[in-house]
Amino acid sequence: MERRDFIKAGVIGLGAMAIADTATALQFYPKKSDKKWAVIYNTWCGSSRDAGVWISEGMGGIADVFDVRENPDLSAYDHIVVGGSIRSNTVSKEMQDYLTKNRDILKDKVRGFFCVQGNRKQPTGPENVKQLIDGHLSVITGVTGVPGRCFNGRITLNLLEPNEFKMMSEMKMDEYDYMKRVDFLEFGKEILASVK
Repeated sequence: MERRDFIKAGVIGLGAMAIADTATALQFYPKKSDKKWAVIYNTWCGSSRDAGVWISEGMGGIADVFDVRENPDLSAYDHIVVGGSIRSNTVSKEMQDYLTKNRDILKDKVRGFFCVQGNRKQPTGPENVKQLIDGHLSVITGVTGVPGRCFNGRITLNLLEPNEFKMMSEMKMDEYDYMKRVDFLEFGKEILASVK
């Protein structure tokens, strides 16, 4: 490649990067869908990010996956799955604010809820769904009657914010991982089947 062609290619590449959208979803489309799907999540140390991707994989990879901190515009989406990591029995303030602000857009599009939580390292069950899905996410969005699941999560200390890292270290909190990818894949299939 000549030097002039190399410089042109570099300038074109930089220009393309400069005009890219600010909110970019994790995208993977192995199967086609006539409807646009999205999974939106909040996370503290990556658990719910992975959960969102795995739920999309269970649906055949048809959903864009957004971190709520990107403040995505979901108005063009037909179906939305909402979930996130739980601390002190709530999703993050960013998620709560986003859901409240976008309630009108979301109310007819939410097709499922999920929570990822430590749950004192105990298995999750119906009581968690009642408290965190029915009593929390459903209340914020005004959406009921869609599939909802709570999953055990994980802690990755190095991914925590400095204050949280300090607090967990002082509590002598060990890292743990109770997430099972297959559970999230199955939930993605359940959500997709509930819409067909």
